Amino acid sequence: MRDLALRLRPVLTRRLFAILAIVLAVVLVAVAVLAVVTVRKPFPDREGTVQLAGLDADVTVLRDDHGIPQVYADTAEDLFLAQGYVHAQDRFFEMDFRRHVTAGRLAELVGDAALETDKFVRTMGWRRVAEQELTRVSPATRRYLDAYARGVNAYVGDREASALALEYSVLSLSGPEYEPEPWTAADSLAWLKAMAWDLRSNMSDEIDRVLATEKLTRAQVDTLYPGFPFRRHDPIVTQGAVASGAFDQAAGQRRNADTDRADDVPEAVPPADDETDAAALKGLLGSMQGVGQVAKGLPTLLGFGDGIGSNAWAISGERSATGKPILANDPHLAPSAPGIWHQMGLHCRTVNDECPFDVSGFTFSGMPGVVIGHNADLAWGMTTMYPDVTDLYVEQIQGDRYLYDGRWLPLVSREETFKVAGGETETITVRETQRGPVVSDVDDTLAEVGQRAGAGSAYGVSLQWTALTPGRTMDAVFGIDKARDWASFRKAARLFAVPSQNLVYADTEGNIGYQAPGQVPIRKRGDGTWPAPGWDPSYGWKGFIPYEELPSVLNPAEGYVVTANQQVIGRQYPYLIGTGQAAGYRSQRIIDLLQASSKLSVADMTAMQNDTYNGQAKTLLPHLLEIDLGSGYYADGQDLLRAWDDQKQDRDSAAAAYFAAVWRNLLARTFHDDLPQDVWPGGGERWFEVVRRLLNSPDSDWWDDRTTKTVRENRDDVLRTAMRDARDEMTRRQSLDPDRWSWGNVHTLTLENQTLGTSGIAVVEKLFNRGPYEVGGGSGIVDATGWDAAQGYEVIAVPSMRMVVDLDDLDKSRWINLTGVSGHAFHRNYTDQTELWAEGRTLPWRFSAKAVKGSTRDTLRLTAALEQ
Repeated sequence: MRDLALRLRPVLTRRLFAILAIVLAVVLVAVAVLAVVTVRKPFPDREGTVQLAGLDADVTVLRDDHGIPQVYADTAEDLFLAQGYVHAQDRFFEMDFRRHVTAGRLAELVGDAALETDKFVRTMGWRRVAEQELTRVSPATRRYLDAYARGVNAYVGDREASALALEYSVLSLSGPEYEPEPWTAADSLAWLKAMAWDLRSNMSDEIDRVLATEKLTRAQVDTLYPGFPFRRHDPIVTQGAVASGAFDQAAGQRRNADTDRADDVPEAVPPADDETDAAALKGLLGSMQGVGQVAKGLPTLLGFGDGIGSNAWAISGERSATGKPILANDPHLAPSAPGIWHQMGLHCRTVNDECPFDVSGFTFSGMPGVVIGHNADLAWGMTTMYPDVTDLYVEQIQGDRYLYDGRWLPLVSREETFKVAGGETETITVRETQRGPVVSDVDDTLAEVGQRAGAGSAYGVSLQWTALTPGRTMDAVFGIDKARDWASFRKAARLFAVPSQNLVYADTEGNIGYQAPGQVPIRKRGDGTWPAPGWDPSYGWKGFIPYEELPSVLNPAEGYVVTANQQVIGRQYPYLIGTGQAAGYRSQRIIDLLQASSKLSVADMTAMQNDTYNGQAKTLLPHLLEIDLGSGYYADGQDLLRAWDDQKQDRDSAAAAYFAAVWRNLLARTFHDDLPQDVWPGGGERWFEVVRRLLNSPDSDWWDDRTTKTVRENRDDVLRTAMRDARDEMTRRQSLDPDRWSWGNVHTLTLENQTLGTSGIAVVEKLFNRGPYEVGGGSGIVDATGWDAAQGYEVIAVPSMRMVVDLDDLDKSRWINLTGVSGHAFHRNYTDQTELWAEGRTLPWRFSAKAVKGSTRDTLRLTAALEQ
């Protein structure tokens, strides 16, 4: 028997291994099946018929190969109910995430890592303001918002969270399954506060200026924020003035190279405040740094980020190949997966006063209407106007009082309670002055901040911001969507309170135009570039620029309108709109390209959007090529620049890679010794202008390295060292052989999910993130794939979409999204537009019912549910 057992052992062992292999295979198959089921479970049905309560009549949703929905309805309420349903189908987790951020409740979803952000948002009171706005919007807008919410809730219904998004399944691994709350109209309006926050202009600059005073005088800091170079670059509006209480585009002399472009001196800055104010600012350094860290972290969560901006322009029929206007737009925002935009068409089957919408374009999931796009009669685009709509005030606080005009006034306070997933509930006290919330309270480390101003008193920081006053921007969105001409467009734009955006216009009748909207404050004193003493009543706002006096132009003589975040208008304008506008490198390049051709096509406009010419290279290259690097290793990089004739930062360019490395190292060698690390140069258009001016002062103190006590460096020393550093860096990063370098190799784009994409868990990040993709372009370039020179070459801002509208034949328009319409990882429409986007290609933008029907892949019918 023992011998038999010995003979059977290998047989049994082989059988055991075989059984284990089968079991393992079954387990792996089961896991794979479970994974596939889990991943595919949230994918929505895009075909068939669904009954929805609340519909007045049937609605049809047609989708093309890229899943882009076109919605057809008989009533406006049905149209927006269906939009809510479709948004929830494609992007509910994104919507839910956004409303948690804007309500200051993100910690309820993702845990205590979001608590500081929640405190900051709740201190500002975004959600509270949104709820107040609900009482101010028009009755029609309120109906549309409520219909949209009903549509979202009809889709969510009794679905479990895992059937709505894969993100919920992953989050449930660390706790009980989450149950989404019903969507409300206020959830939609709160997203406008997020938009306004990221497009608020110079609050970050105010913080950075104070941080820079750690090493620099105030006068030195001011030189790092140069005025707009009017001699070299055009503003948006080249002629016009305020006359008799309205902006007159024909008033004044038209700008040209021989008139007010004659000087290059920055605009005058008000003198520094007295020593008391300066001491207060210095004492507040730690506070500003704490506020800055929380404030600067918000845009990334919201899908915006550093390097934001946009390009938008329109040309008249005289300049187009079609004989009718063409309009182009590409907003620059932070990359994410999914991208921030959702393409959609909203069509009333019969357009009339009761159902006035026939519009298509880019939408925000979570908000009804079309934000940027065109209707049957006109098209519009937006760029950030960079008006200064925020001011920080240093407040002297004593207990529950603050000092103003020699009197101690009571602080208004309220309690805010925060629930934390997997943690303890926490309560804070939010305090407000008449200026606004005391934002320096949002960080526990700021309790003892600032210099003591006397017994029992300390300094804090309050924020005054236009978006904290309820407005009617949602009315403006719907008004623009249904506008039919320039007059109705401008009437709607009047209500566009925040964020203030440059509005570019074109219509099928052949008109092009520009309108500056929004609430732009008029200051009693100062220019808003530095925090002001809150106790001094001479600092403050005395109202807003009247809408009639904001710059507005119809059919300018140039035959084009170009906006790329540059100055809105010249010095003849009596009001200060802002000081943080771009220096005009992108805008002037667009203008130069437009002026170079008289008959531009849709394809030409698309090519312009992908233009990678580096405007800084023209200025810097001559100085770099004059430096003697000898021959051999270091001269190899310089030789690339000698042959870089087109000065374009294409992704396959070796010279572009080297130039970018030189630029990054030049900024480091010039400014890192002078500035705290938190405000090291990012390298965008402002720094183009700072360095351009310094190049003409070869012995400026800025070139000297403070860390070398016995040596005084000059411009050429820094340029030489920067080129050598760049050669070494590109050798380490890419190859010893410069011919094997490429800009795209280091300038890469990774699309990260806003919640789980930076979790630190590789397998989870792989589920949701996509990339890296090699791209061309860069900061301050028309193809604005921005990067932060203080961090590296990776892309931090992108053209989040591109569109070109042909007003002669709307069906010949083109568009592209950064990712795709779906927010579901592994869905075929999750990133199906990304490769096309990276290659500079676009998709047909079908608008007419015939064209839409001809491209339809899926048809979903929403029918009215029978009343019980």
